Amino acid sequence: MENTHNLPPKYDSTAVEKGRYKYWIDGKFFEAKNDETKQPYTIVIPPPNVTGKLHIGHAWDTTLQDIVTRMKRMQGYDVLYLPGMDHAGIATQAKVEAKLKETGVSRYDLGREKFLEKAWDWKEEYASFIRTQWEKMGLGLDYSRERFTLDEGLSEAVKEVFIKLYEEGLIYRGEYIINWDPHTKTALSDIEVIHEDVMGHFYHMTYPLKDGSGHIEIATTRPETMLGDTAVAVHPKDERYQHLIGKKVILPIVGREIEIVADDYVDMDFGSGAVKITPAHDPNDFEIGNRHNLERVLVMHEDGTMNERAGKYEGMDRFECRKHIVKDLQDAGVLFKIEEHMHAVGHSERSGAVVEPYLSTQWFVKMQPLAEQAIKSQANDDEKVNFVPERFEGTFLRWMDNIRDWCISRQLWWGHRIPAWYHKETGEVYVGKEAPADIENWKQDDDVLDTWFSSALWPFSTLNWPDVEDEEFKRYFPTNALVTGYDIIFFWVARMIFQSKHFTDERPFDDVLIHGLVRDADGRKMSKSLGNGVDPMDVIEKYGADSLRYFLATGSTPGQDLRFQWEKVESTWNFINKIWNASRFVLMHAEGMTVKDIDFSEHRNVSDEWILTRLNETIALVNKHTDRYDFGEAGRHLYNFIWDEFCDWYIEMAKLPLFGEDEKAKQTTRSVLVHVLDQILRMLHPMMPFVTEEIWQHLPHEGESITVAKWPEVNEQDINHTAAEDMKRLISIIRSVRNIRSEVDTPMSKPIDLLVQVDNDEVKTALKTQSHYIEKFCHTENLTIDTKVTVPEKAMSAVITGAELFLPLEGLIDIEKEMARLTQEFEKLNKEVERVEKKLSNPGFVNKAPESVVQEELRKKLDYIEKREKVEARIKELNQ
Repeated sequence: MENTHNLPPKYDSTAVEKGRYKYWIDGKFFEAKNDETKQPYTIVIPPPNVTGKLHIGHAWDTTLQDIVTRMKRMQGYDVLYLPGMDHAGIATQAKVEAKLKETGVSRYDLGREKFLEKAWDWKEEYASFIRTQWEKMGLGLDYSRERFTLDEGLSEAVKEVFIKLYEEGLIYRGEYIINWDPHTKTALSDIEVIHEDVMGHFYHMTYPLKDGSGHIEIATTRPETMLGDTAVAVHPKDERYQHLIGKKVILPIVGREIEIVADDYVDMDFGSGAVKITPAHDPNDFEIGNRHNLERVLVMHEDGTMNERAGKYEGMDRFECRKHIVKDLQDAGVLFKIEEHMHAVGHSERSGAVVEPYLSTQWFVKMQPLAEQAIKSQANDDEKVNFVPERFEGTFLRWMDNIRDWCISRQLWWGHRIPAWYHKETGEVYVGKEAPADIENWKQDDDVLDTWFSSALWPFSTLNWPDVEDEEFKRYFPTNALVTGYDIIFFWVARMIFQSKHFTDERPFDDVLIHGLVRDADGRKMSKSLGNGVDPMDVIEKYGADSLRYFLATGSTPGQDLRFQWEKVESTWNFINKIWNASRFVLMHAEGMTVKDIDFSEHRNVSDEWILTRLNETIALVNKHTDRYDFGEAGRHLYNFIWDEFCDWYIEMAKLPLFGEDEKAKQTTRSVLVHVLDQILRMLHPMMPFVTEEIWQHLPHEGESITVAKWPEVNEQDINHTAAEDMKRLISIIRSVRNIRSEVDTPMSKPIDLLVQVDNDEVKTALKTQSHYIEKFCHTENLTIDTKVTVPEKAMSAVITGAELFLPLEGLIDIEKEMARLTQEFEKLNKEVERVEKKLSNPGFVNKAPESVVQEELRKKLDYIEKREKVEARIKELNQ
C-alpha cells in the first residue's frame, strides 16, 4: 500500500477538495473557444443577489446546473456555463442603508453619488464571498465571463429595451394605485407582495345624509382611509338605494360632502350593499373613481404616516391613526359595530411591512401584448419553452392569461436609473440613452427600474445583445437550459420568456427544470424567524461539497420540495467512503498498469461478464434519467450498482482470481476492475467532482482531467444476459445460505453441507462450473448439485429461481440445545405480549398517557407478536 498509485488509507473530504480547485477555477477547461466542430451548449447561472452569502436554495440551483454542464462537456459539447450576480435593488439598498444607520448617517446625508459608492463597495465585498462559495461548491463556471446586472454591457441592454418598449407604446407613465412598501418607501410589483391571512376587524358605521333624512351604512377594514373618501357607491339595480343615488352624505369627522353614486362593481348581497370609495387608497375604488370623475384624496405620506389631508391625525402612523379614529367614531356615535374578520393582508416580500395600496405616479409595462406573444409561442413545439415537470407550464400560462400591467419604477438609488428626463419648464418627457443636449433645462427621473426588469434580459444581455452580430450571441443564444425554483416562475422565468420573444424572436432557453424549495426536516419553510436555515458552507465544512451536491441532486424528484436532513448528508458521506475504500482496493491491484494494459477481451469469468453487463445497463439507465433531468433516479441506479453490485459482490468475487494462480484470469479481472471503476467515476463526476477527480488521477488514464474525459456509452459487446442470469442465481444461493446460517445462529466460519436440487441439466452445468463461488462464499464442506438430491429428514430449505436449497440440520446445530433455547425465547416473548396487552387494555393508561407513548406500546406489541410467530415457526420445523 505504500506506493504512489494508492490513495491515502482514510478519506478526507477537506484534503481532497483543497487539492483540486485548479480543475474548475483557472478557466482552462471552461473557456468557450467557439469550436465549430462541437455543438454549443449554454447554461447561465441563476444570479444570486449581492445582499449576502449563498443560501441552500441557490446551492440546489447551481448543483443541478453544474451537473448538466459537466455531463455535456464530457459528451463533447462546447459548453458555456456563465456566472453572474444580481444587484437586488430593494434588498441591497436596505442592507447598505442599515449599515450606514449604525454610524448615524442616512443616504440623504451622503447624497446619491456617495451613497452609490458605498453600495458598490458592498457589492464587491459580497461578490467575493459568493465567488469563494461557488468555488467551494465545485462549480465548473467560466469565471472569465462573469456578469453583473449593473455592469456596463447589461446597462446598455436595459436602456435599449426600455426605449424600444416606450417607442412601441408598451411603456407608459401614469398615476395609478400601486403596491407601496412604507418601510423601504418604494413601489412593488404584484408578485413582490405576499398575502397572509390575518385576523382583523370589520368596522360598521353610518354616514348621515346631507338632507337629514337618515343615513347609509358602510363597513371597512381600514377606517383610517375614510379620511380620503370621495363617494359612497351602491349597485344601480339595488331597490333599497334607488332614491338615494345622486344625493350627498356628510363624511364623519371630516365634514366633507360626498356623493352617492351607482356602479355595477358593488355586490348587492355583501354587507349593507353600500361601499365607501377611496380612489387614492384602493385599486378597485380607483377604477370606480375614474368612471365617475371622483377626486383622488391621498391622506398618507410615503412612510405610512398621515399627511396634512388627514387633519388632526397628521403625523400619526397609519395604524396608530386607526386606533384614534375608531375611538373618535365611537364617541361620535357613528361606529356602531366591530366584528372580527379574517382576511388576506399583503406584506412586502422584501421588508415584511404591510403593503399600502397607494396612489402614485409610476412607470408601467403594458403586459397584454407581450403576454399574448409568449402564450402563442407555447402552442408551437419548435418555439415553446419545455417545462420540467410539464405541469408548471400550466402555472406559467394561467399567470400570463391573467396578467396585469407591470409597475417597473422603484423609488431607490441602487439600480438602473430610468432613462427619462423632464423639461423643467414645460414638463415634456424625453426618453433616450443619453441626456438631452441642453441638459441644464432637464431633470432626470430619480427612480430606478425594478430589479426583475434587468434580470428578465439575462439570457441574452449577458451574451452582448443588442449587438445581434456578436459571435458569442449568435453561437450561444438561445441558451439550452435553466434550472430554478418554482417560487420564481412569475418573478423571473415568465419575464425572461416574454422579453426574449419580443426582442430576439426566440425562446430564452429550450428547457427549464423546476425544482421545489429546500425545507427543514419537519417540512417547514426555512426562515430567519424559525432559525431553521442551513448554510451550505457549514455542510461543506462538515461533510464536504461532494456529499452536499449528491444529496441535493438525488434527494428529490423534479418539481418537488426537498427536506434537508443531516442524516442523509452523512449517508452520502458514507457512500463516498465506500467508493474511496473500493478504489484503494482496485488501485492496490492496478499497481504498474497503464491504459494499454487494460484488456478484458478474453478469459472472463461469470462475475466479470455479469459486472460488465450491469455496468452497461446502468449506463443506459443513467443516460435515460439524466436526459429527463431526473437525477434522483439516476443517482438511485448508480448507488445500487456501486454499493450492492460492484463493492459488495464483484470486488469480493474478484479476490478469487486476483489471489489465484491463473495469471491470464488475474490480468482480466484487474482490467475489469479498473475499467468499471473508471466508468463509475465518470458517471459520478457531475455529482461528485472532487472525489472523482482525485481517484481518477490515480487510475490508469489518458487526458489531464476527468472533467474532459469522455462520457460513458453503452457497449453492446459487453452485455451477456446469460452470465447475468447465472450470477443472479449465484447471488440468490449465497444470500439464502447466509440467511439460513443467521436463522440457526451458525457462524460463517463453520463449514456446512449444502444440497442444491436444480430444475434442469442446463442449470446444473452452469452451477457446477461456478461451484467454486458457492464453496467459497457459502463455506461448504460437502456440496451436491443435481437434478435430484436426497433430502435429509431435518433440514433448512430455501427456494430460488431454478433451484431448491437444503442445509441438513444434523451437524449444523445441536437440535436439543436449539429447541431449549427457542422454547425459552418463546416464553419470554409470550410474557412481553401479555404485559403489553394488559397495559393497553387499561383505560387509565390509554386515556391519560400521551398519544406518542400509547403508539409506542402498540408498536412494541406488534414487534413482540411478529418475533413470537417466527420462533414458533422454527420450533415446528425442528419438531417435524
